Amino acid sequence: MSVPVQERLDLEPILGLRVLLVEDNPAFAQAVKPQLVRAGHIPTVVTHAADALARHHEADVVLLDLLLPDGHGLDVLRGVRVESTVPVLVVTAVAGNQTLVRALRLGADDYLVKPFGKDELLARIDAVVRRGRMRTLAQPTNVVVTRDVRIDLAERRVLVGGAEVELTRKEFTVLSVLAGHIGRLVTRQDLLDIGWGDSDQTRDRSLSVVMTTLRRKLNRPGLIVTQHGLGYRLEV
Repeated sequence: MSVPVQERLDLEPILGLRVLLVEDNPAFAQAVKPQLVRAGHIPTVVTHAADALARHHEADVVLLDLLLPDGHGLDVLRGVRVESTVPVLVVTAVAGNQTLVRALRLGADDYLVKPFGKDELLARIDAVVRRGRMRTLAQPTNVVVTRDVRIDLAERRVLVGGAEVELTRKEFTVLSVLAGHIGRLVTRQDLLDIGWGDSDQTRDRSLSVVMTTLRRKLNRPGLIVTQHGLGYRLEV
């Protein structure tokens, strides 16, 4: 049976992607960069976490190593996900299952353990970018509306009853995660991982404080529901 022309075209490799390679190993970067160029992509190499956080918005896809000179790749991933939905492919020699699970829970789109073949890398880049584009088509707006509360995830604005409510960065991060899973439970652990990371020793108490002030500012009783011992849910 012949394959329709459109289906064949959809399976063609994606060309011209701006690839941000976050990698502090010069030998690895020098090996991968020419492969990306030959595949028709436009790679940029950065070696530090700070550079990745500053430049991820310029990329169509991020290849992220975890062990960086000035920080951990999971912290970079956490920071990227606060601001962007750019596809992130974790590319690392760290093969532990716990690290894999944490990376995926923090928003990594895929995980590739070194060493790997060129064809697998290019195929995974194609796959995460395609999935990202499909999500964009399925969700044409970054605005979540529930009751009279309007949450603009792209502009980082919240309107309640038509009036703008000023939120801190942490408050908006928590609200945006809940809005992204509206009607579903978000565990405390997920909120802590995304909003605070492992280094903050007061993070559990901080989340409780943020939730209290967020509810007070929104002033909509019952909008954010606590499921005791589990987490929180933003009601539809």
